[in-house]
Amino acid sequence: VQLQASGGGLVQPGGSLRLSCVARNFNSDYWSIGWFRQAPGKEREGVSCIGSGVGNTYYADSVKGRFTISRDRGKNTVYLQMDSLNPEDTANYYCATDFERNCGGPLLEYPHLMDYWGKGTQVTVSS
Repeated sequence: VQLQASGGGLVQPGGSLRLSCVARNFNSDYWSIGWFRQAPGKEREGVSCIGSGVGNTYYADSVKGRFTISRDRGKNTVYLQMDSLNPEDTANYYCATDFERNCGGPLLEYPHLMDYWGKGTQVTVSS
C-alpha cells in the first residue's frame, strides 16, 4: 500500500492550490482517504476526508467552504482543492487511508489511528 501526495507549493494569500493523493497497490475507492496537515510546532490535524464508494465527505471547520475533496476512480486519486488560502493554512499536508473507519469527525480527530500514510507535500501561503 502506497500513497503519494503532491501539488504543494508557494501561493499568495487568497490563492488556490490542488493537492493530489495517488494510491498505489490498492483500490482507494474501497476505503476512506483523509487529508491531514502539520505546521511547525503544532500537532497534526485533520483537514478533510472522503469515504468509500459513493464517498461521503467531511471537513474541519477551519477549511469548510474553502476546501473541496474529490475522488477520480479511474486514476485512483483523491484531490484536495484549496481556495481562499491564508497564512494559517501553511503546513505540510499528508494523505492517509483507513481500512476500517468511515469518513467523519472521529477519523479526522484521531490521525494516529490511520493505517497508511504518504509523504507530505509542503504548502506555504505567504505574500
